[in-house]
Amino acid sequence: MAIDASLIEADANKQNSTPKEDWDATHIDSADAPRAVREYLDTLDKAAFGAASEVQPKFTSHSDPASQWTAARKGPAFFSYSDNYLIDTDHGVILDVEGTRSIRQAEVGSTQTMLTRVKAKFGLVPDWMIADTAYGSGPMLGWLVERKIDPYIPVIDKAGRPDGTWTRTDFDWDALNDQYICPEGHALKQFRRNYSDPSRGPTGKGTARYRALKEVCQVCPSKQKCCPNAEARKITREEQEDARQVARDLANTEEYQIAMKLRKKVEMLFAHLKRILGLGRLRLRGPCGANDEFLLAATAQNLRKLAKIFPAPQQTRKA
Repeated sequence: MAIDASLIEADANKQNSTPKEDWDATHIDSADAPRAVREYLDTLDKAAFGAASEVQPKFTSHSDPASQWTAARKGPAFFSYSDNYLIDTDHGVILDVEGTRSIRQAEVGSTQTMLTRVKAKFGLVPDWMIADTAYGSGPMLGWLVERKIDPYIPVIDKAGRPDGTWTRTDFDWDALNDQYICPEGHALKQFRRNYSDPSRGPTGKGTARYRALKEVCQVCPSKQKCCPNAEARKITREEQEDARQVARDLANTEEYQIAMKLRKKVEMLFAHLKRILGLGRLRLRGPCGANDEFLLAATAQNLRKLAKIFPAPQQTRKA
């Protein structure tokens, strides 16, 4: 299976909006509010909309406040929703569709929602999951690997160092002893003794920091290649680093190259959605209106696809 998201412009404009410093949802009277505004209030605690991020959008529309003000297309900003497709890469059939806010957290979160729904409804669990880099976060990769789904997804990795010194990939991970080994053979450990003060122990924030001994780094012949501006080398390891490594290993396989070509099938569906079906801007407002339009459009695309896969039997003319 493959997943991706595409921005669809909402039926809203900047002239009828409020900047974030002036917006206050608590002052809205739900009894007198339009349907789209009531739906906005109902989705404030949902992961696909209000709870997807604590960051407030720069502008909030009066007519459709659940839509997201975005400039993701590197052009003029606009209000939008994200249309998320989960497809079968063998035939390009859309297995599930979900509307969310147009931010990465909501789009990535819809992956879990759709995979869970497809498994419950159709009993389908993919062997592969194909997506672009936006889905390559540690928690997402960990969720997939935990369910025995191979993530053919580029990993979001910010371990690169602009000064040319050794990166985390130059250090060997020793899982048995919970430590990194530097190219010079020295160990970087997370803890070298048990702390009585809980605040000095594990952080519980999903990351762990491994440190080398100061006296070892100070006399190391490779200090200028490793940590020229620090007393000792430190390496941060994410909680889902094992899953991230699984994705990195898969990226070196021949199947990964095939997966990246198959990912274009979902992009082609979005191109067909906008150019042929003409769904460049929504006609309905609110999360329910967006989901209704996305579902109807996906249904039309599937009917077209299934008509080609299973053509109608030819009837013979009677003489």
